[in-house]
Amino acid sequence: MVIRKYLFLTMLLLMTLSPCMNAQKKEIAQARTYIKSGKNLDKAEASMRKLLADSTNVDNVKIYTTLAEVVRKQYEGINEKVYLRQPYDTAAFFNTAKKMFVAYEKLDSAIVKYGKKNDAAEKTRVKNAEYLNAYRANLYNGGTYFLKNNDFGKAFEMFDTYLDCRSQPLFGGIGLDSNDNLAPMAASRALYCGYKMQDNGIVIRCKALALKDTLMLERTLQYLSETYSFMNDTTEYVTMLHEGFNRFPRSNYFFTHLMDFYCTIFDYENALSIADKALANDSTEILYLYAKSNIMLNIRKYEDCILLCDKIISINDSMPEAYYNAGIAYLDSALSMEEGRVSNKKRQRIKELYSRSLSYMEKYRMLRPNDKRKWVFALYDIYLNLNMGREFEEINALLREK
Repeated sequence: MVIRKYLFLTMLLLMTLSPCMNAQKKEIAQARTYIKSGKNLDKAEASMRKLLADSTNVDNVKIYTTLAEVVRKQYEGINEKVYLRQPYDTAAFFNTAKKMFVAYEKLDSAIVKYGKKNDAAEKTRVKNAEYLNAYRANLYNGGTYFLKNNDFGKAFEMFDTYLDCRSQPLFGGIGLDSNDNLAPMAASRALYCGYKMQDNGIVIRCKALALKDTLMLERTLQYLSETYSFMNDTTEYVTMLHEGFNRFPRSNYFFTHLMDFYCTIFDYENALSIADKALANDSTEILYLYAKSNIMLNIRKYEDCILLCDKIISINDSMPEAYYNAGIAYLDSALSMEEGRVSNKKRQRIKELYSRSLSYMEKYRMLRPNDKRKWVFALYDIYLNLNMGREFEEINALLREK
């Protein structure tokens, strides 16, 4: 009884599967007819994808093979138009190229998992890999196309598919790692796409290979530093800034961000080291001189600050901040001397410092009349200590307006 029941169930299962198998064969046959004619390829593709969506067909290598051939036919049709310089849809061309690579990679996986392990399978892999590799650059070209159109999602997909070939078993026999000069460029552009999409995972994943693209290295280091900043990873943020500064010492980006970082945490020792390295490369760059003057002001080395400001003014006498820093340096020097007991000689020196501060601060006011919050209090102290009654009354009136 048990045997009869088993046979009955087996026969019932075969009777159920038989119509399905016949339907599969018909759809595959119809798709191949479409491939030969070059017509209704979209229908053929939809048919094969529908079959693969059914879990009962997951091990049917013929379906994967037919789908790959359909997409290949689609690609070759557009590629022929490109070759003949006929009108074609550029986006569709690149999207079809990507679709073809994905289809063949899935076919290769299906052959490995469900197909027969024989020489024919290996020959098929080599044949497919060599065919695809001839068109692989179009994945990179597609990425640059979508990048120019600010479609960062599509661009990333293209670059990612290009790079993914390096890890696909399908291409294992043709040595992509050793002769792929476009890979670092694809990685740096994929990283940029991730940066624009604010996808930190993409940026970090592409980092190692992207850093090998020397032409984009400066920008890549900027994108990495900003990404680590977004991630609140201070260690990597500063590491990227230092890497950028060491490789591109004349880049204002890395210099200014390092100065801001160290000055914000009051690490003037490291800030000064950065400023000195920058000045070693260009001793007349106003940005570097001004940055160092700020440090000197903050660590109360007033004479050094004034010397740096005077050097800036000798190069560009219209830079307001140089006058301001020098004026504050003289003012703070005077204020610091007023602490404790003050002799007549010391009083004379204090007055001299206020007087020197005056010329710089009034020049700053002239250059930055609207920046009242910076010069009004300084001039108040200066006019008061120099007994400049009329000027003091004017400043006092301005303060009362606040």
